[in-house]
Amino acid sequence: MKYEELLQTAESLLNDQPTEISLLANASAFLNEVLSEMNWIGFYIYDGIVLNVGPFQGRAACATIPLGKGVCGESALQNKTMYVDDVLNYNNHIACDANSRSEVVVPMYVNNTLYGVLDIDSPIFKRFDQALIAFLEDFTQILIKQLTFMTV
Repeated sequence: MKYEELLQTAESLLNDQPTEISLLANASAFLNEVLSEMNWIGFYIYDGIVLNVGPFQGRAACATIPLGKGVCGESALQNKTMYVDDVLNYNNHIACDANSRSEVVVPMYVNNTLYGVLDIDSPIFKRFDQALIAFLEDFTQILIKQLTFMTV
């Protein structure tokens, strides 16, 4: 399936979810089904102080991440997508899973306020190419659109 088709499928699946938890749980499950060679796919939700682990697919995760710490904390603080080809050579990486080799994090701002981040880890070095990163950014826009209605 091509990324554009996956976005259409995701939009249909994620439209009209009853709660934020169901939206994010189904979003992480969907990505886990359609993306190969990933070992963690999920969300960290900002509570006004730190990022807290939210719905995810994968092994047990770090429970909290301070803003500015790790790839997730940097992405959230800077409001920009961050990807790391080799987490073993990234000074600010937080190693929740020793098997991870590359990571991408997409920040999620709802109504100009930090909501959280989508975090994806892979055991494969340089797993994330520009097309996949663009897909993940578009995917988070679907979620942000839904969250805008839920958090009003």
